[in-house]
Amino acid sequence: MHELSLFSNTPGHADTTLTLPFESRQKSRLRVHLDNGEEAALFLERGQVLRDGDRLRGDDGLVVEVRAAPEPVSTTASGDAILMARACYHLGNRHVALQIGPGWVRYRHDHVLDDMLRHLGLEVGYELAPFDPESGAYHSTHGHGHGHGHHHD
Repeated sequence: MHELSLFSNTPGHADTTLTLPFESRQKSRLRVHLDNGEEAALFLERGQVLRDGDRLRGDDGLVVEVRAAPEPVSTTASGDAILMARACYHLGNRHVALQIGPGWVRYRHDHVLDDMLRHLGLEVGYELAPFDPESGAYHSTHGHGHGHGHHHD
């Protein structure tokens, strides 16, 4: 079994891929099946989140590219920047993980949140799509410090 750890998020050759939903990409220890069918054990530092395109390296030199799996999400889009800012504000106020793109926002499907955005005047669509939300202003991926002068337990 391959033992995988975070290697890089730079492009390059990968020997195989690993497709996982967001929930699994947040776990620091996980037994997985690579997309080629091989079994592997994932070992990450606590708090690291795998992002679409990240690279893992096996103890045997295997390089694996991480892919975000399609999962049930709600997506809304608008050319009205104020309306989109209001939507993000209200979703963020509910501590909802958001993936934000140019003119659109996506979150794990939730009919209550969908209705809230419809009341704001947005159309909301349901789809199966890769979900790769923002990490948050104080959350660090890949072990980089966030520079506000204290240590976490």
